Amino acid sequence: MKEKNLIIVVSAPSGVGKTTVIRYLMSLRTNLALSISATTRKPRAGEQHGVDYYFLSVPEFEEKIKNNEFVEYARVHDNLYGTLYSEINRHLHSGNDLILELDVQGMKSIKNKFPWAVTVFMLPPSLKEMETRLINRGTEGKEKIQKRLKHAFEEMKLRSDFDYTIVNYEVEQSANDLDTIIRAEHLKSNRLEINLE
Repeated sequence: MKEKNLIIVVSAPSGVGKTTVIRYLMSLRTNLALSISATTRKPRAGEQHGVDYYFLSVPEFEEKIKNNEFVEYARVHDNLYGTLYSEINRHLHSGNDLILELDVQGMKSIKNKFPWAVTVFMLPPSLKEMETRLINRGTEGKEKIQKRLKHAFEEMKLRSDFDYTIVNYEVEQSANDLDTIIRAEHLKSNRLEINLE
C-alpha cells in the first residue's frame, strides 16, 4: 500500500501572512517541501536566490516561457511570477508533500494540470487588519498598499473556488488548521494505491 504525495496550493492576498504560517508548519513537519517560485521582482532584505525565490531577470524569465518551462506564470503587481516544471518534478518523487504559494490564477493552472491538488485559501481577519500588517511590513508606500487591498478584495470573492478556507487570526492556529487539512487529505481512500494481489 503506497500513499500518493500531496500537492497543496495555498493562496492568499498579500499581507495575510501565508508565508509565515507555512514556515511555521514546516518547522513542525519533516515530510513537507516548499516549492520555490521564480520571479522578476527584486529580493527583499534577507531573501536568497534558490531559497526564497529563483530571482530571474525579465529576459531570463521570458526565455523560460518560450521554452515551456513553467507550469504556470502570471504578472502580479508589475512583476512576473511562475512555477517551474523542474521544481515540481524535483519534489513529486521525494516522498514529501509539496506546498505551493500561488495566487488564484496560479492555483487554477495547477489544478488544471494536477486535478488531485488540494487548494487552500487564507483570509485575513479583516481588510483593516490586513492593511495594518502591510503598513507594519514597511516595504511599500500608501498608494501600493491601497492597490494591494483593492486586489485582495477581488481575490476574496473567489474563495469558493478552493477546497478549504482558513482565516489567519493567529499563526499557530492557522498552521494547525493547515496541518489538519493535510492529514485529512491523506486519509481519503483515493489517495491510497492499494495492491490487492
